[in-house]
Amino acid sequence: MAEEYEKERTLEYTSTWAVAIVCFVILAISILLEHAIHLFEKFLKRKRRVALVEALEKVKSELMLLGFISLLLTVLQGPISNICVPRKVASSWLPCKEGLEAKKSGRRLLEFSEFGGVIRRSLATKGYDNCTGKGEYAFVTAYGIHQLHIFIFVLAIFHVLYCLTTLALGNIKMRRWEAWEKETKTHEYKYFNDPERFRYTRETSFGQRHLSFWSRWKISVWIVCFFRQFFGSVTKVDYLTLRHGFIKAHLPPGSETKFDFQDYIQRSLEDDFKVVVGISPIIWFSAVLFLLTNSHGWRSYIWLPFITLFIVLLVGTKLQVIITKLGLRIQERGNIVQGIPVVQPGDELFWFGRPRLLLLLIHFVLFQNAFQLAFFAWGTYSFGLKNCFHERTADIIFRVSMGVFIQVLCSYVTLPLYALVTQMGSTMKPAIFNDHVATAIKHWHTTAKKHTKQSHHSNADPPFSSRPATPAHLLQTYNHRSEESLHEIESDRWPQLEMTNESSHDRSDVVEEEQPDLPNQPSMPPQATAPHAR
Repeated sequence: MAEEYEKERTLEYTSTWAVAIVCFVILAISILLEHAIHLFEKFLKRKRRVALVEALEKVKSELMLLGFISLLLTVLQGPISNICVPRKVASSWLPCKEGLEAKKSGRRLLEFSEFGGVIRRSLATKGYDNCTGKGEYAFVTAYGIHQLHIFIFVLAIFHVLYCLTTLALGNIKMRRWEAWEKETKTHEYKYFNDPERFRYTRETSFGQRHLSFWSRWKISVWIVCFFRQFFGSVTKVDYLTLRHGFIKAHLPPGSETKFDFQDYIQRSLEDDFKVVVGISPIIWFSAVLFLLTNSHGWRSYIWLPFITLFIVLLVGTKLQVIITKLGLRIQERGNIVQGIPVVQPGDELFWFGRPRLLLLLIHFVLFQNAFQLAFFAWGTYSFGLKNCFHERTADIIFRVSMGVFIQVLCSYVTLPLYALVTQMGSTMKPAIFNDHVATAIKHWHTTAKKHTKQSHHSNADPPFSSRPATPAHLLQTYNHRSEESLHEIESDRWPQLEMTNESSHDRSDVVEEEQPDLPNQPSMPPQATAPHAR
């Protein structure tokens, strides 16, 4: 049957209408995808989700990186496939047993030969290995590069989809926090949490949950916190107590009923999403290691998911332990509390004093889980449902079920817990400012740097009118629609600035009051009026 096939035609002998149709379809799909991304970006900007817009830019950069990888694989396909290695070396660390016949996929690959006995390779067809004539094997065949090309693209797509699914499930879990946040504005909340009321620490709701006989030993604390993450990982009493501690530690008095803690957590989580959706060089390197362990006999598809499961359970347990430690700190300060128990945030509660380390672990878990399911999808597409990567039905069920379970656990349990507990660090996150405030501060910073550079080129001081305005004045120009919130920010964030302005206005008022009396008083010499003018 092979003699009936003709050799492949080049573009010199391909119909122009066929080439034009292929180019038109590819361009149409690309333009539609770009337009869809642009519309989604405009939607996010209209909703003022600046962090998600930046995350979308990260996705764009990942797509650009994939395009560059695709270009490299296409250009280097020939040189790489022409590298020959000894058969003994090429036969080591194989994903499948040697001599195992490849199972047929849903499509049949044709092999063509060119005149002169030279084998012609195409990125989309399976050709012969020229190195076999020398008694060797190719380092990576052209068709192997093509399959690797597809796998990298599938991996990136699965990673982005996994991150979006994680954020969506986490937001669903955190929706109940909106009702808890609204409750803090009611009179009932103020009545039941009277700041003049004295109670024993253990009798408070937070103390009853975290101060018990098991909280005396570290081992029992870790055991209880391990199981606690599965049953009510974030309770109402934990949310309200940590909210109160955050406000007491970072915000001025009187912010208890004004500050929206749930909205702040949502903005900070979106900022963290920018990190998670990206693929750093370390993550790419871990993907290379995963491919290395995919050798026959290693059964990496069994023990790799357990590593991911162990990490996500360890992170969830650590976050629960931090909440319990916050309760133990309250008891160390005394057995009686006034009003709501006040927790003391601090970076020392986290591993190595770095709350961001937990985000890196979650990032690794999401990528590794996406890697497992992407590998399964790629293997099914390339070699069929049952292949040497998962020969038994039990292997397929195990890989898919573990991927789904870890995804739900990380999204619905660990991520909301992370979003709440990581606010207990020593410092606030930039998300404490809303979009208008952040834009105003950035503009002020840029303007200040510009004027600073100009002042270096001039010996004389610039006139007062050309100096950059303070952040407080910029806020008034950037957010006319939220004058009340801006007033709060000005009074809370720059109190010294207001004191300086008030004192300067007072001095000017004094001068204005004294000036009308000056003509009725005896004139003073210039030496006496000079200090008064200063």
